[in-house]
Amino acid sequence: MTQEKWGQLRQKLLKTVGQNNYKSWIEPLEFSGLEGGVASFDVPTNFLGNYVSRNFADLILYELNNAGERVQRLEFQVSANSTDMPSKTDGEPDATAELAPASARVELAAKTSEAFQTAPLDNRFTFDTFVVGKPNELAHAAARRVSEGGPVTFNPLFLYGGVGLGKTHLMHAIAWELRARQPELNVLYLSAEQFMYRFVQALRERKMMDFKHLFRSVDVLMVDDVQFIAGKDSTQEEFFHTFNALVDQNKQIIISADRAPGEIKQLEDRIRSRLQCGLVVDLHPTDYELRLGVLQSKVEQYRGAYPGLEIADGVLEFLAQRISTNVRVLEGALTRLFAFASLVGRQIDMELTQDCLSDVLRASERKITVEEIQRQVADYYNIRMSDIIGPKRLRTYARPRQVAMYLAKQLTSRSLPEIGRRFGGRDHTTVMHGVRRIEELKSTDGQIAEDVEMLRRVLEA
Repeated sequence: MTQEKWGQLRQKLLKTVGQNNYKSWIEPLEFSGLEGGVASFDVPTNFLGNYVSRNFADLILYELNNAGERVQRLEFQVSANSTDMPSKTDGEPDATAELAPASARVELAAKTSEAFQTAPLDNRFTFDTFVVGKPNELAHAAARRVSEGGPVTFNPLFLYGGVGLGKTHLMHAIAWELRARQPELNVLYLSAEQFMYRFVQALRERKMMDFKHLFRSVDVLMVDDVQFIAGKDSTQEEFFHTFNALVDQNKQIIISADRAPGEIKQLEDRIRSRLQCGLVVDLHPTDYELRLGVLQSKVEQYRGAYPGLEIADGVLEFLAQRISTNVRVLEGALTRLFAFASLVGRQIDMELTQDCLSDVLRASERKITVEEIQRQVADYYNIRMSDIIGPKRLRTYARPRQVAMYLAKQLTSRSLPEIGRRFGGRDHTTVMHGVRRIEELKSTDGQIAEDVEMLRRVLEA
């Protein structure tokens, strides 16, 4: 292969990986030769070679074979006159999360169009760092089962829940575990947006056969945030056929979304049906015990980075009680707290906590969502979320629905029309009637009054 041909291939890679990734990782590569099925490249540092090996080698291998070169593996060696570390640029991924083993050499089977590039995995997101509690124990157990890589028992595994509840953590953990147990497996992890981007790119470049072959040759397909393909007709069509092809081959599919399949609007019925045919698992909003466990786990990790820094009794309990929105906010607050205490040379007590996190604590006040209310009410009355939102008028569903409407009016700042839209597109007059009905029943029906008070306490905890 000539230097001119490599230059042409680099332009194709630029279109695929984007300007920032190209400038940081592809442009520094210098093609040095092709012999015996091995394409060699000079790199300025081992660091860069390791990162390219881990994240872009399969893509480079694919482009080389697609251009007619017979390449079985790639090899990266540090240039004799290169010693400097490349600087980090804006938009660059966290390289430390995806370092390859000490060797800067990657060996990949020649697969031509079967080669694929997975989205970067975060090495912090493993099963060892996932804190298990009652709200997520079923999701964790299901993810563990799939990660063992045995016979496919439920397909797909569909994980859903709100922001910061651990969906992406579990997805990454499954991918890491599968790679460790069965490194020969083609495990493809990507977001729904990346799936859509690759599909559109294949259409534009008239490479749909390559696209189909690539996605249907994987052993495990993992798609994060699948709600983003809703309303995208062409992408849904291709996703549907990809899904069917993999299921027919008994290949494992793992999907995540921010809501259950039946609650994703503008999702085709046939896709919704396929997604519901496996195991659908809800990651519930975190409870106090789980949040406290997450904080205690993070403190243990920080002790090495901040030796001698102590945290006073009651601080973690205070944070677990006050910051209930999601785990990401909670972990971010603790990170800021340790960094601030270290910089100012103070121990972490309640006064410093309230001063340092005043904005976070203010933002966390009364941030109850309509969706959270609906979930809590559905759990309390032992009915499905879809029954709360759906059209059924049986009293078994209508009364809990009215309770949820009442709590949404009392505990959120949403208007009646907004609340109605979140209850299956109901009119604001329906919400108004439900609110008034519960207000009346609270004074005459002791059970309703007790239910409402209990739910309020749970939601405000």
